Amino acid sequence: MKHTFLPFLFILYTFTLFAQSQAFFEPVPGVDGLQVKRNVMIPAKDGIGLATDIYRMGAGRTPLPIVLQRTPYGKTSDRFKAVITHLASRGYIVAVQDLRGRYDSEGIFSKYSPKEAGDGATTVEWLAQQDFSNGKVGMWGTSYGAHTQADASKLNPKGLAAMILNMGGMTNAWDHAVRQGGAFELGRELTWAFRQIPAEIKDPVVQKHFEKEKVTDWYTAWPFRKGLNPLSIAPNFEDYILEELTHADYDEFWKASGINWEEYYEQTADVPMVHVGGWYDIFLRGTIRNFVVLDSLQTSPKWLIIGPWTHSGNGRTYAGDVDFGEAASIADFRVEYQGLWFDYLLKGIAQERIKAEPVQLFIMGTGDGSKNREGRLNHGGYWRGFDAWPPSELQTQTFYLNDEGGLQKSAPTKGGASTTFTYDPEHPVPTLGGNVSARVKDGAFNQRERPDFVGSSPPYLPLKARPDIVVFQTPPLEEDICIAGPIEVELFVASDAVDTDFTVKLLDVYPPSVDFPEGFDLNLTDGVVRMSYRNGRHTRDLIKPGEVYRLKIDLFPTANVFKKGHRIRLDISSSNFPRWDVNPNTGEPLGKHRRMIKANNTIFHSVSQASKISLSVLPKKD
Repeated sequence: MKHTFLPFLFILYTFTLFAQSQAFFEPVPGVDGLQVKRNVMIPAKDGIGLATDIYRMGAGRTPLPIVLQRTPYGKTSDRFKAVITHLASRGYIVAVQDLRGRYDSEGIFSKYSPKEAGDGATTVEWLAQQDFSNGKVGMWGTSYGAHTQADASKLNPKGLAAMILNMGGMTNAWDHAVRQGGAFELGRELTWAFRQIPAEIKDPVVQKHFEKEKVTDWYTAWPFRKGLNPLSIAPNFEDYILEELTHADYDEFWKASGINWEEYYEQTADVPMVHVGGWYDIFLRGTIRNFVVLDSLQTSPKWLIIGPWTHSGNGRTYAGDVDFGEAASIADFRVEYQGLWFDYLLKGIAQERIKAEPVQLFIMGTGDGSKNREGRLNHGGYWRGFDAWPPSELQTQTFYLNDEGGLQKSAPTKGGASTTFTYDPEHPVPTLGGNVSARVKDGAFNQRERPDFVGSSPPYLPLKARPDIVVFQTPPLEEDICIAGPIEVELFVASDAVDTDFTVKLLDVYPPSVDFPEGFDLNLTDGVVRMSYRNGRHTRDLIKPGEVYRLKIDLFPTANVFKKGHRIRLDISSSNFPRWDVNPNTGEPLGKHRRMIKANNTIFHSVSQASKISLSVLPKKD
């Protein structure tokens, strides 16, 4: 009965939509000339209605290109008003759609649902066929709004003509954004769920419940057990969180279209794409890989733009407590800038602001290190164009760890040198910025504990003072060193536990100054590998206590000038909390442990076991 009833529902929706398409647009109050059709229910393949608001400027009947955003954050949100008005004024039909199960759309929401690919592709094709459309549909959006573009493109819908993906479109959620190196992105995933449930369930009891519960109080109660945590009030949220947490191996779960693009690259729509990322954005790894692979597979042009931004921070000159100067900001990114791109991509109108080189990178650094009026460090920087990623002129420069806590260009000469520290999962290293999001403090900060960071404790000392962080740094540099590209760390390690983590952080260390008497330890990028996934994502493999392993950690790429007199520093530990969940060191199934034990972890830096970091260095320009 169920299957025979679905065609009838589809016919009913089609008839309803025909009636809607004949209805008049209504004026949008307060915006001269802007008109809208609200809650046009575009039918998904399974018959549920996807609520879509469609805007145009004036009452003209000339078919126009369409720009579409699909969002979980409410299509009538204030965040969209300015850009809707601007794009409509430039001669576009603007469509904004609530995702399945969110706000006015029907169905049940599940984060990164594989159904979004079909919903998005169906929406693109439906819009392209309307009498107000010229057959071209562009998509835009940040974060989740970028994921929905990627999802739609995986089914190569007719009419899709261009995409502007800002800080989203995961390559593979096992490798970044949900998991990384086997560890779980706790801070981001749990914080996002806590923020969204009150919008999902509008019951005043739920609202009051989540006003009382603070996500930061629940980090230490991790891992959650089904039905015994605040998320259980919204089972669809609890289910996806626990699935992400407990699916440790790279199985079919991680290959689903909602959280994976690399499995679908070959079938992705070949259209112009602008991939925009930030050096402190959680999706940076995916932004770069999507650009590189799709550019190599397809004929349509691709662009890559990376600024010194946190997640969706394109319009700011700063990230955290560090300022990069006026040049760092694309102040009109959300409105004018995207309009210029669509004029170029959908109408063929040349734009001076679109540079000849397809890769535009902001090289951080070159600032004077003073403190500005907002109390931020003036780190400075500049934009530079390249023909490809990584830049072809890069040269690899390797620094080796030595037994005196140094980073040196020559390989170690001593045998048997090593450093051992104790990692206690009950007292993890606190997250102080970095590539996080969802209102977890992200960006660049002086690496010193302080009250407004979760896990910090009095007397709020620098992280380098902790016994569970091993510091390796160069002497003060004799000349500037500019890096721009991939960063690889190779460690020789051992542990007395059957599983543990190794975390790595790259820093630019400022010398003491009048404004910063203690100096400034500026975090640039970091990475993690859970030892049971040292061989890759596919199968968990516990380690043998005492055995030495060669470990490769790929940090997120970055671009920075280490100025003369600064130091290049590498911090190695076994935790970064709450960015990543703590490893209990027990070897219990991931996401289901009930015990935690200390681990004694060792880093080797000897002749035969030479741990090192390889940087991508740009040669000096004349």
